[in-house]
Amino acid sequence: MFQAKCTPKVELRKKGIFDDFIYSNMNGRIDLHTHSLLSDGELLPSEIARRACVLGHEAVAITDHIDASNINTIEYLIDAVSDVNENWDIQVIPGAEITHAPIEIIDKLAVKARRLGAEIIVVHGETIVEPVIKGTNRAALESSEVDILAHPGLIGYDEAEMARDNDIALEITARSGHCLANGHVASVAMETKTSLVINTDTHHPTDLISYEMAYQVGLGAGIPEKELKKILEDNPRSILERNGIKI
Repeated sequence: MFQAKCTPKVELRKKGIFDDFIYSNMNGRIDLHTHSLLSDGELLPSEIARRACVLGHEAVAITDHIDASNINTIEYLIDAVSDVNENWDIQVIPGAEITHAPIEIIDKLAVKARRLGAEIIVVHGETIVEPVIKGTNRAALESSEVDILAHPGLIGYDEAEMARDNDIALEITARSGHCLANGHVASVAMETKTSLVINTDTHHPTDLISYEMAYQVGLGAGIPEKELKKILEDNPRSILERNGIKI
């Protein structure tokens, strides 16, 4: 069953089993924050898809870093993921992560990225390990186009409430360094009833993780077990469905 899930669609058709092929979605992983070599990642979009597929992902978003200088690379990404989606049994979603941009143009960039075809919009939040401009979190949360505020660092309760009210998820991350504030983010989000997702912020071949490891990352952030299924499955699926993406 697991091997068939990663079999190219054309091969399944040749075997005559594609139309009635059913695989279990139980514990299917959804990661909505990864990077290819179109920005600072090490992998081709197709290799991200392949590695995600082998790890049991239902869907993976490729959200390369953008600002005004390279936003048009979204078009190259769309071409790449279209080929994968037509041939492999995994949903690869073209997206973008607005990174270290002036806070005054975050919404403008998000609108343009959406217009160019990005289906998931992430903003690089105020992680404690990088000199992100103060006010980036708030600017992201004020944009109607943003889906996820990544690694938001020492986010305040008022900002978490903005995220909740504007239907923007806060990220718990598996990424080294950025993960140092996971406990704080989880605590604030749970107190304010703000949506959380668990992503990897993948840059390197070994960064993608299984559902089971993502579960452990959530536990390590202090999230109760009873909340983890919603965070790992329901919340990312809700983001996709809101953007018209079915998996």
